Amino acid sequence: MQQPDQPYSVFDSHCPARQFFERLADKWTLLIIGQLRHGPVRFNQLRRSVDGITQKVLSQTLKKLERDGLIARQVFATVPVTVEYSLTGLGCTLVETFERLAFWAESNIEEIIAAQKRYDVQQA
Repeated sequence: MQQPDQPYSVFDSHCPARQFFERLADKWTLLIIGQLRHGPVRFNQLRRSVDGITQKVLSQTLKKLERDGLIARQVFATVPVTVEYSLTGLGCTLVETFERLAFWAESNIEEIIAAQKRYDVQQA
């Protein structure tokens, strides 16, 4: 239910917050934010630290996060050009949420795997 002082609701299909909510649900978004929480990171360092992400997907996700105002991109005039990414003030507000989600997932993964196995056996 939407509150009078809260004009947006992610439960409304036309709400712009829902589009952003969908971006946050993307695993790459949260993993990138998690890697940037300690300070600026260069593109290739980020690609190596987020296991499994392709260069194309990393580039696309970084552009979306920059557009959303969560990260800043800084280019240094070096040879070759150096690019660093860092969280903005807005992006930093997500760090605690990321850390809570990561902790919850890591703490409960064994129980989740066991539940998946029980479910799969019942469905077979």
